[in-house]
Order: sequence, then C-alpha cells, then structure tokens
Amino acid sequence: MDFFPSALENLIDKFATLPGIGRKTAQRLAFYVIALDEERALAFADAIREAKQDVNFCEVCLNLADSDLCSVCRDERRSKKLVCVVPDPKGVLAIERSHEFDGVYHVLHGVISPIGNVGPDDIRVKELVKRVSGGEIEEVIMATNPDTEGETTARYISRLLQPFEVKVTRLAYGIPVGGSLEFVDDATLMRALEGRLEM
Repeated sequence: MDFFPSALENLIDKFATLPGIGRKTAQRLAFYVIALDEERALAFADAIREAKQDVNFCEVCLNLADSDLCSVCRDERRSKKLVCVVPDPKGVLAIERSHEFDGVYHVLHGVISPIGNVGPDDIRVKELVKRVSGGEIEEVIMATNPDTEGETTARYISRLLQPFEVKVTRLAYGIPVGGSLEFVDDATLMRALEGRLEM
C-alpha cells in the first residue's frame, strides 16, 4: 500500500529520475510543488512544457537555442575561425563565465565512453568534421573534461582533424590557484609541467 496518494507518489517518482536527486530530495520537491498555490504550480508546469517545446539545437553548433541559431552563433562579433568543443551545453556556460572567449562552440552532446557503450557515432563528431572541412575554421580548442572519457574524446577528434589545415589545441590544466604542491596528484603535476608558460 502506498503511503501517499498515487498522484503525489507519481510526482515524487518523476523528481527522483532527475540527475543528483535522491528519494528524500524528490519528496521535498514534490511537497513544495503541492504546497504552491494553483497559479504558481501551473506556471511551473507551463515553464517545463514551454522549455520542452521551444528549446531546440542550434543548426551550426548544436548548443541549446530558441531559434535556428543560438545567441553565440548569431553574434556577429564572435570569431567564426575559433571553435571551442565542449561535451554538453553546460560546457558553453562554463567557458562563457570567463568572459575571455570570443569564438564559437561545438557541442558534442556526450563523450566517448566504452564502459557506457557510447562510441564516436553516438556523439556529434561528424557535424564538427563537416564544419572544419569548410575551411573557415583555423583553430579548434578541445574543452572536454580532463578524465579518461574526455581525453579519449579529445584525442579521437584530434586525429580526425589531422587531414585538415586546422590547429587543434587543448585547454591547459594543472595546479589550481591557491592550491598547494604538497596536495597535487602526480597526473595533475605532470600536466602542469607540460603546460608551463613563459613569464
């Protein structure tokens, strides 16, 4: 026998399917929604429906968009010769927070992961190769995560782009600002030494 009414149990179950949301958090969210007045609850439901209906993928970079092109691809001030490759739309947000990048993006919508049964054909690599083959792009920055899947994806794409006259670079990573050498792992220290800069 269910402890809660079936509609509430269903709402809890739906919240529990979200990433990072356990059963207790799902219950708290469901109780919060139930406690909302009807106008706010319907506005919340409408926002979900509207986002699902109106948000699509940019025709050029595959970032999230509300028209054929995303806001970055529509921006004439952005350099179309510089493309930053990110695993997902959250990567675009992370790079944009720096306010230092003036190029455009390519969103892979995943990374190569043999353990997760995700191969090159399961992510948006073909679209990147097609963009690069057009000849306008001069540099591709690989901004995948510095983990096994991210490195595998970056190396795979780098090899695919070798036939084209394009520079392929990788985001530098190493010792965090404010970090202590004493606590840095060997792999991070090795990458920091490899990516050292002239002062």
